[in-house]
Amino acid sequence: MTEPFTRVAALPAHVGETVTVNGWLYNGRGSKGLRFLELRDGSGVVQVVVREGDVDAGSWEAAEALTQESAFRVVGEVRADERQTGGVEVQAASVEVLALAEPYPITPKEHGVEFLMDRRHLWMRSQRQWAAMRVRNRIITAIHGYFQGEGYVQMDAPILTGNAVEGTSTLFELDYFDEPAYLTQSGQLHGEAMAMAHGKIYTFGPTFRAEKSKTRRHLTEFWMIEPEMAFYDLDMNMEVAEELLVAIAEAVIADCKPELDILGRDVDALRRATQTPFPRLTYTEAVDLLTSEETQAMLDAEIAALEEERGGLEAERDENRAAYGQAKKGEKRRIDAREIEINVRLDEIEEALRNLPQWKASARDFEWGADLGGSDETVLTRHFSTPVIVHRYPAAVKAFYMKRDPEDDRLALGMDVLAPEGYGEIVGGGERATDLAFLREQVAAHGLPESAFDWYFDLRRYGSVPHAGFGLGLERTVAWVCGLGHVRETAPFPRLLGRLHP
Repeated sequence: MTEPFTRVAALPAHVGETVTVNGWLYNGRGSKGLRFLELRDGSGVVQVVVREGDVDAGSWEAAEALTQESAFRVVGEVRADERQTGGVEVQAASVEVLALAEPYPITPKEHGVEFLMDRRHLWMRSQRQWAAMRVRNRIITAIHGYFQGEGYVQMDAPILTGNAVEGTSTLFELDYFDEPAYLTQSGQLHGEAMAMAHGKIYTFGPTFRAEKSKTRRHLTEFWMIEPEMAFYDLDMNMEVAEELLVAIAEAVIADCKPELDILGRDVDALRRATQTPFPRLTYTEAVDLLTSEETQAMLDAEIAALEEERGGLEAERDENRAAYGQAKKGEKRRIDAREIEINVRLDEIEEALRNLPQWKASARDFEWGADLGGSDETVLTRHFSTPVIVHRYPAAVKAFYMKRDPEDDRLALGMDVLAPEGYGEIVGGGERATDLAFLREQVAAHGLPESAFDWYFDLRRYGSVPHAGFGLGLERTVAWVCGLGHVRETAPFPRLLGRLHP
């Protein structure tokens, strides 16, 4: 439909025209006879200039009365101004208050994470959170675009299941009409059935893990994209994962420049991540690199660089504080804003300096056969500027349905894709076992009830073929692409351990 107003994102196409814009006050400032109102409408932010002499008395009173996040309507002329976001501003002819907001709890000052998470329904209006959600949306459309362009059929796996996929210890159990049921950990097993019907499918839906983890990579509810492909082996599977991640990165680079600017994302680093082929390491090669002297030296250099940066930031903060008393109002605002930036970065540095010695020890003492932990993945990716694929893990640390390596029965034909810059695993998958007797043995060995998998065994009874697939975690991918430090900022309403509100 044709809207009776103009969206901020469309304003550059209306320079010289009079338009109506609806939105909320993101920020306001001014002096006698002049007000600058930053209006946000969900599609972007534009500066509205209100001059007392150019509007009627009611409009001027409205402009002065607006509080942060008040809703208002502006009628005015769109004018080009390259200094402004989007290259335009609006010269107001009239201003109308639609809803005057009460004192807003989130201000430009620094707030703690718990304070902001308790107000997630409001925090999502801030520019960084807005930008992250816009990038999330573009990632989602890029995923659909890739798979649809490659001839995949989107299918839906059930959220309620009667069986575990990757072990029973991380399941949310519920009563399903006097029968035990679980929130799904993965749509993979059902995806295999759908691939036997359609050849190539992908599912895109919520999954749940009851891990009591409080790390920057864990949510209890998250979205998974899970392709399954009949007649695919491990190498083909790795190629699909690589193509998908490149498609995602290229789409965001091409279409999300304003959002990446707001996030302060290093676009060059993201662009480097599109260089293919991605490095491929066997698990054994990854362990050798992880435990190497090269890795120890790399981490020592990183610790030294962070200590030097910390000293420089502390000196800058002290210098700013010393000059604060003599500074003018505008300079004080700049110093206040810079101190927030410095404090945020110092917190990041302190956390890194606490972690790095532990990561060094973990890397040095890592033993073949153990699963790669989050810190191990982080350290490995420090060696690469692109995602890296690690494959052929010890079978003991992989799921029961993984096919064994015919050249070494200790290994499973599994693979993980680790994102660069320390983000770690964003894709996990592999080639599926096709032998019915082997699967029966594995289900029993994992202590799983065979009766829950009778339908899954049918896939091996009736036309079993080589097949493979993987799961891509949407929130971890958003964190990597946006350069965010925690997955809590990658979902509109993240569900973490102990958090169901709001």
